[in-house]
Amino acid sequence: MRELICIVCPRGCHLKIDEKTLAVTGNSCQRGADYAVSEITHPTRVITSTVRCTGGAHRRCPVKTDRPIPKELIFQAMELLDGVELKAPLKQGTVICENVLNTGANFITTKDI
Repeated sequence: MRELICIVCPRGCHLKIDEKTLAVTGNSCQRGADYAVSEITHPTRVITSTVRCTGGAHRRCPVKTDRPIPKELIFQAMELLDGVELKAPLKQGTVICENVLNTGANFITTKDI
């Protein structure tokens, strides 16, 4: 039995999931059960970071993936950002790296610079 805290909504339900049967208890809604099963079978995360930026008011530009990617690819995805240097002006939502590691996710800017 594994214990998780649901992050889907502000309730923060304390979930228990049987790793063999994937039976979930403690959830107040179906989204909590779906989250627990997903977290056990194929965990994903949205990556947030910053990249170098020239020509603007800030030297770094915040970026994130526009959808979650598999947890095991996080470090490889972060390595892709090492060589990125953006030039201002930039609009929020600008795609700076498409189809990260063939996941279908893109790195996008999260702030106007």
